[in-house]
Amino acid sequence: GNEKKKSKGKRSPCSPSRVLHIRQIPSGVTRAEVISLGLPFGKVTNFLMLRGKGQAFLEMASLDAAVSMVNYCTAFTPHLSNQPVYIQYSNYKELRIDNQHNQARPQAALQGVNAVQHGNLGITSGLAAEGGVLPSNGSVLRIVVENVFYPVTLDVLYQIFSKFGFVLKIVMFHKNNQFQALLQYADAMNAYYAKMTLDGHSIYIGCCTLRVDFSRLSNLTIKYNNDKSRDFTRTDLPFGDGQRTLETPFGKKPSLLMSSDAIYTLPGPSVPPVPGVLGPVAVTTSAVPGHMTIPGIPGNSVLLVSNLNPEAITPYGLFILFGMYGDVHRVKIMFKKRGIALVQMADATQAQIAINYLDGQRLYGRVMHATLSKYRTIQLPREGQEDTGLTKDYSNSPLHRFKNPCSKNLQNIFPPSATLHLSNIPPSVTVDDLKNLFTSKGSTVEGFKFFQKDCKMALIQLGSVEEAVHALIELHNHDFGENQHLRISFSKSTI
Repeated sequence: GNEKKKSKGKRSPCSPSRVLHIRQIPSGVTRAEVISLGLPFGKVTNFLMLRGKGQAFLEMASLDAAVSMVNYCTAFTPHLSNQPVYIQYSNYKELRIDNQHNQARPQAALQGVNAVQHGNLGITSGLAAEGGVLPSNGSVLRIVVENVFYPVTLDVLYQIFSKFGFVLKIVMFHKNNQFQALLQYADAMNAYYAKMTLDGHSIYIGCCTLRVDFSRLSNLTIKYNNDKSRDFTRTDLPFGDGQRTLETPFGKKPSLLMSSDAIYTLPGPSVPPVPGVLGPVAVTTSAVPGHMTIPGIPGNSVLLVSNLNPEAITPYGLFILFGMYGDVHRVKIMFKKRGIALVQMADATQAQIAINYLDGQRLYGRVMHATLSKYRTIQLPREGQEDTGLTKDYSNSPLHRFKNPCSKNLQNIFPPSATLHLSNIPPSVTVDDLKNLFTSKGSTVEGFKFFQKDCKMALIQLGSVEEAVHALIELHNHDFGENQHLRISFSKSTI
C-alpha cells in the first residue's frame, strides 16, 4: 500500500497534450491574468479555473503551442502577483466544459483575452466579466525606468512592448531626473495587457525597472524619426536634432540576442523578454564576470573625450568623474593636444553609460564631448618615453564603485546635478565644517541637510551643476583624518 501511495505521489510525467495544468495560482489572480499566460504562444481555446485549489486548466489551439509554452515555462518560471506558478501537461487531451459551476464568466474572459491577440476590440465581454477591468484609459502608456544602469534605447523599448501588439509611436525624454517614455499602441487592449504584464518588472536583472501607467494623452505627435522619438507609421519624417538610426518598418519586430542556453523558437507571437510573467530579457554574458553585453552596443570600452580645458584637467579628475558611471581602468591626456583625452572603462556597457550621462556636460568652463574611440585599449608609456604623468593606470584602484556586481551603487546612478549626496561623514564633522570645506573649493552652498536616520550621510546643494561636478572631482575621497574618507555622488533629490 505504501509503495502505491509513493508512486501516486510522484506521478509520472504526462505525454504532451493541448491541455495544460497550472498549479499554485495565488488568491486574487483574475481569470484574464491566467489566460494571458498562454497568449504569446497561440490561441487559447478553453479554460477551467479551480479557485479553491489554486489551479487551472488551459487548452491551447494546437499541440505545438502547448509544447512551446511548457518548454519555455520550464526554463523560465512564470509569475502571477509576484508568485511563481507551475505549468505541466494534463492527462486530459481536451477540455469539455458546460455552463455549470459558474463557467460562463471564464469563457467570456477567454473571449476577451483572445480578442487582444486578434486585434478585435468588439469582444470585450470577457474583461467586463472580470469585474470592471475593461481598459478605458486609452492606448498611450507612460513608462518610467528606474535604476538605469544599462542603457535603455528606443529600440529596446520597441522590442519589449511590441510583443503585446502594434506599437505606433514612441518618444523618450528625461523629466525630474528620471528616464521616461510615452508609447502609443494601435489599440487600448494592447496597452492594457502590456501594463498588466510589465509594470514593476526589470528589463535587466537588478536594474532598469519599469513603472508603467496610462497617460492622459490620447495621441502622440511625433516630429522626428531619430534615437529619441519615432513614428513607425511615417517613414517620411526628418531626423531633426537626434542621431540617425536604423528604421524599423512598421510591424517588423527586431529580435533581441539571446544566450545560447535560452533560445526557444516560438510559433506566432514571441514571448516578452522581461523578468516576471514570461521570463527575463535575453542578454549575452561577456567574458568579464559580473558584466553583461547589451545587444547593439559596440564592443569598445575606450572613450574619446574632447574640448577639455587643458589648464585645469588632470587624469585623476577624469578618473573621478567618469568613475561615477563605471570603473575607469586607464586615462591618457594627449601630450600634444591637452584638450583631448582617452578614458578606458571596464567594459563597453559602462563606456556607453558614461557617454549617455557626460557627453555635453560643462567641465571647467567648456562643454565636454564624449564618444567611442577608434582605439581598443590605452597603452602605457614605455620606460623612458616622455609622458609627464599624462597617462595613468587605475586598474587596481580602491576607489572603483562597481567591482561588486551586487553593489548598491548600481542602483544610484544619476545624471550630474547641483545636489550632491555625501556619505561616510565622521560624527565629529559639523554642518559648518562641511560648508566651509565646499566653499574653500569655490562652491556656493545653497542648501544642506543631514539624513535624520543616519548622520553619516547628507545632501548639499550647490550653485550649479558645473559647480557640483568640480566639487565632486576635488572632494570625493577627502581625508578627514584617522582613515575616514568622504564619499560623494550625484543625487536625484533636491533640498
